[in-house]
Amino acid sequence: MAVKPEWLRVKAPQWQRVGSVTEILRDLNLNTVCEEASCPNIGECFNVGTATFLIMGPACTRACPYCDIDFEKQPPALDPLEPLQLAEAVSRLKLNHVVITSVNRDDLSDGGASQFVRCIAEIRRSSPQTTIELLIPDLCGNWEALSTILSAQPDVLNHNTETIPRLYRRVRPQGNYRRSLEVLEQTRAIAPWVYTKSGIMVGLDETDAEVCQVMEDLRRVDCDILTIGQYLQPSTHHLKVKEFVTPAQFARWKELGESLGFLQVVSSPLTRSSYHAEQVRALMKLHPRSKPTHLSV
Repeated sequence: MAVKPEWLRVKAPQWQRVGSVTEILRDLNLNTVCEEASCPNIGECFNVGTATFLIMGPACTRACPYCDIDFEKQPPALDPLEPLQLAEAVSRLKLNHVVITSVNRDDLSDGGASQFVRCIAEIRRSSPQTTIELLIPDLCGNWEALSTILSAQPDVLNHNTETIPRLYRRVRPQGNYRRSLEVLEQTRAIAPWVYTKSGIMVGLDETDAEVCQVMEDLRRVDCDILTIGQYLQPSTHHLKVKEFVTPAQFARWKELGESLGFLQVVSSPLTRSSYHAEQVRALMKLHPRSKPTHLSV
């Protein structure tokens, strides 16, 4: 694998704090994308006592060649205790903002929408002041399932486009660029009070013009928040890095994104979908949106 440049080197974590978070996760039988996807920011995030929870996993029904999460065509049944255990972890960690993502569960008729709803309900009961961000799969274009998730009133709905259209067949062979945009477009139509978010990874042979086009496409569906980060090859069996993009280029994309009208752009080599996600709480105060009072989980 290619040698990482200096700007991609991360500090060693303080393992005492990391260990305490890990103990809670193990005690409650929970998974995190931090661990399963080999995130480079795991030390920083665990040090401050936060994690991005991975529900319905850890095995995924898709085998994207960039991702380090295990593949399993027929994963086990959903764990009915998972929502309660997740809520307990949020309470123990005293999280102000929690990010919940999932593997793809194409084996389920609703893509796992009902489990997202149950997780939100339990967190609302035990930690009502915690804001909730979901990072969801494309649900195979099941908009009824998306409506089910949105009826639970998450504060932020994230769905990553991941890459440029030209690279989809190689990077996301079971995904569809237009469908990913439609997830965000449908979210805005169904629940206009929800903050929408998406992210892309770079360094896979995309051009600057192609990245800019994705940014423009996301703004056309009124996406609020954008993350851009460097792709890092998890192992020799995964897609190879074609380029290590410089911090200066990430800064230019951030400037462009802000000029296009994104409410927030997080763009740096180490940025990941939920990196510093708690900053959205400040954004929500600056750009408040009222939720309807007639909806409930």
